[in-house]
Amino acid sequence: MFYAVHESLTPYSLAEIKSLPAEVPFVAVLNSREWREIGEELGIEIDMEMDLDAPRETKAVVNRDSLTGSFSIPDRQQISGARHTFSFALNERGVVLVEEGDFIAQKMAQISRTKKWRLPGLERFLYDLLETIIAQDLPLLETMEKRMNTIEEAILRGEVEAYPQALNDIRGDLLDLRVHYEQLIDLGQELEENENGFFHEENLRYFHMFTERVVRLQDMVSGQREYVVQLRDLIQVQMDVKQNRIMTLLTVITSIFLPLTLIAGWYGMNFKYMPELNWKYSYPAVILVSVGIVIACIRYFKKKKWM
Repeated sequence: MFYAVHESLTPYSLAEIKSLPAEVPFVAVLNSREWREIGEELGIEIDMEMDLDAPRETKAVVNRDSLTGSFSIPDRQQISGARHTFSFALNERGVVLVEEGDFIAQKMAQISRTKKWRLPGLERFLYDLLETIIAQDLPLLETMEKRMNTIEEAILRGEVEAYPQALNDIRGDLLDLRVHYEQLIDLGQELEENENGFFHEENLRYFHMFTERVVRLQDMVSGQREYVVQLRDLIQVQMDVKQNRIMTLLTVITSIFLPLTLIAGWYGMNFKYMPELNWKYSYPAVILVSVGIVIACIRYFKKKKWM
């Protein structure tokens, strides 16, 4: 697929792209085979080979006559799962995007359908492309924060067993997003640096705007990672409280029956001259004394608020 950057992103053929005036930038979306076959016809000279084999990071590399790099973008539906990857090469004439799937093709269709530019240019197109990558991140982070709020309420209700794994999953997603944002920030700063002079100086503000937005998203992720740590600590506190209650109950029970144990041990000695052995009321008397001791201990512990 080929596009020219006019007031909107306009589909063109390869022949039409090759005949475009120099001041009209183009965008090409190719797979790796098409890039190897017709890449040279697009007039983007690359003195370093692009990384076409499932790039693992988002980066930009400044070459002598071009800017190359790659994107590795977490799937917003499953952040820790498979990533969307593509490579790119650009100069002052245009940009080539190389992917094996349809992620970029969908983004291009979205931009072509929804974007109208008063001052079209390569910089504005790149800004809109980068913006579509992070467009849903703010609602995503807000949803994750609401989920953590729900978990916090459940933890405070004592429902702690089900949530350590959920927090581990959220923590892993936030870590992936943090790394992703760090790489996007580096990419935006590399574009804003404009080392090869491919971009107009007055349009570098687009890359600065993008970088600032990613920085704000990264700050949100950092705050939510701290929230996860607090929730993990809260779970530990609730588990300690629960354990302390159990230990308190066991201690109270032990304390109540300790005098009864003493009585049982005392009358289990069976000395010859123990007068109670021959008294016909010994058995009910011991029962009454034992019940009285239990009731007295319970009332005392409740008065002290130990149970």
